[in-house]
Amino acid sequence: MDFTPPTDDQIFALTVNGGLDALANNERFAAATPDMIRAIVEGVGSFAAGEWAPLNRVGDIEGARLVDGKVCLPDGFAAAYQAFVDAGWASIAAPEKFGGQGLPFSLEVNVLENLGSANLAFSLLPLLTVGAIDALLDHGSEEQQALYLPRLISGQWSGTMNLTEPQAGSDVGALRTTAVPITQGPHTGKYRISGTKIFITFGEHELAENIVHLVLARTPDAPAGSRGISLFIVPKYLPTSDGDLGERNDLKAVSLEHKMGINASPTCVMSYGENGECIGDIVGAENQGLRAMFTMMNSARINVGAQGVEIAERATQAATAYARDRIQSPRAGSADKSPVPIIEHPDVRRMLMRMRALTEGARALLYYATGQIDRGALGDDAAQLRADLLVPLIKAWGTDIGVEVTSLAIQVHGGMGFVEETGVAQFMRDSRIAPIYEGTNGIQAADLVTRKLALEQGGVLSALMDDILQDAGDAKTLCILANNCKDLAEWMRGDASLDDTLAGSVAFLTMCAVAVTGWQLLRQSRAAISPDVPRNIARTKPVICDFFLETIVPEAIGLHASVLAGAGTLYALDADQLAG
Repeated sequence: MDFTPPTDDQIFALTVNGGLDALANNERFAAATPDMIRAIVEGVGSFAAGEWAPLNRVGDIEGARLVDGKVCLPDGFAAAYQAFVDAGWASIAAPEKFGGQGLPFSLEVNVLENLGSANLAFSLLPLLTVGAIDALLDHGSEEQQALYLPRLISGQWSGTMNLTEPQAGSDVGALRTTAVPITQGPHTGKYRISGTKIFITFGEHELAENIVHLVLARTPDAPAGSRGISLFIVPKYLPTSDGDLGERNDLKAVSLEHKMGINASPTCVMSYGENGECIGDIVGAENQGLRAMFTMMNSARINVGAQGVEIAERATQAATAYARDRIQSPRAGSADKSPVPIIEHPDVRRMLMRMRALTEGARALLYYATGQIDRGALGDDAAQLRADLLVPLIKAWGTDIGVEVTSLAIQVHGGMGFVEETGVAQFMRDSRIAPIYEGTNGIQAADLVTRKLALEQGGVLSALMDDILQDAGDAKTLCILANNCKDLAEWMRGDASLDDTLAGSVAFLTMCAVAVTGWQLLRQSRAAISPDVPRNIARTKPVICDFFLETIVPEAIGLHASVLAGAGTLYALDADQLAG
């Protein structure tokens, strides 16, 4: 099943929503000229379509296998990963002092967007490495940065995040993995790590020379709960001071999870210190691991939100191609009774239009958020606060639309969509993990209403909605939705109990995400009249925007009563009664 990179729409979103072209005015991002932006987006799109997309189906069918302690991937994956490293796609946004290209974060996200549309499971390998890089940039010592960052940034080594344990999922404070200081011998000053971690993406593989595990653990006298968490670098091979690979560390993958989807991504159960000799190096100070964890998680949450866009794009392309080719039934009401392609039937049109509006809308939201992050990196504190508010929106709503759009793709295919050989079932299976990992979407909603609404005493969300209202013009539904979001935010910060706030949090997040997305599509629609815009964008974007404002936004307005419903009904039955 072919993948065509949506290059024009990506560049349009990067410039109109992300304002990426304007960043070149700052010395730090001076290289991000319009020509450079186009070269990167076109280049990685071509690479993804040519090198990674052909492996998507075989990766799903054959998957990852654990053989004698080693993870084996299907033929072609090793060469495709090496091609990714050789082309420099791993180093887009990293600092130049460590071998990166120093370009905006938005372009790094675009690299992962194209790779993820081509092969979602495979793209998790560089995605997790990005999180490890961010954590070491913000929290690692100079020695750790000099040793690990150049090799992670190049892709020569890969990174993982090790948070979850059998008894400690989202509640990381319940973890039991231990880290005991070493006081004598060649590893003095480091720690012996012991414990088991589960759901570790690409925890073991042979594609990179070394794997740098970032592991949350608890030191002997650590306080209980999340306050007692520390972060450790635990490499697969202990490197020498000059980066050569030394002895194999005392860690291993003991099994792989048999999953619903992303089968080419080895999800490992990792054992550390089975022989008492797993060596780790602490990142920062003891009991400060939560700060570093949130650095990793924040990066991952944005890129997981992007996965919703990625898989939705691939599913939309597949459904559109099928609908153009599948001939069935005359169009209702037509004098010509000849069968037509199903793309001519109203309900199929409705589904395809919805798929495209959700996909392009989520992409606009994604690059608006990354544009704010890039401005925050340049010292714009207001942009950084707005980015902090947008992260749960893109993670939760972005991944929700990934599930919805892939489901619609199956529906467009009809019975053939339910048959594995057509390939579209894979998209839905792959998409379903994204609302779960890196903080479930319910956790994102809770984060929005308990932490992000408090930013600037509610001023960050209020200012965002005010910007929407000022810019909305005669988009009446968008004005109603933005005002509703403001009113509900005031209720949550005022009269609502915590239970009632949390009960309405998911619906509220959806309302906010749709409001911002509608605004960003409206900006695109207005920008589409420029003579410099590609003809396909100029023709389609206003229609996509109108559909979103006429259909998706009213649905979000309808969630108002659900937000206000409160928690009373949720607790009207006790646990036994709820279980039936």
